[in-house]
Amino acid sequence: MTNDRLVHMANQIARAFGTLPKTEAVASTEDHIRKFWDPRMRRKILAHLAAGGQDLDPIAREALARLSAGTVTQA
Repeated sequence: MTNDRLVHMANQIARAFGTLPKTEAVASTEDHIRKFWDPRMRRKILAHLAAGGQDLDPIAREALARLSAGTVTQA
């Protein structure tokens, strides 16, 4: 799967939770990616984030940063 597709998917998830307060939107996005994405997809999107995270939505970017840091959140 390409980085563009993973970014698109992460941004869609972030937008789906975008009506929630920011803290909840970030936590829910992180939780969704952690639970439902294949480990290979997570590794690839986290590598994209580490390389600058071009085109990531701010909520997706923050959720991925927390996922990368191993921060456990409650959705």
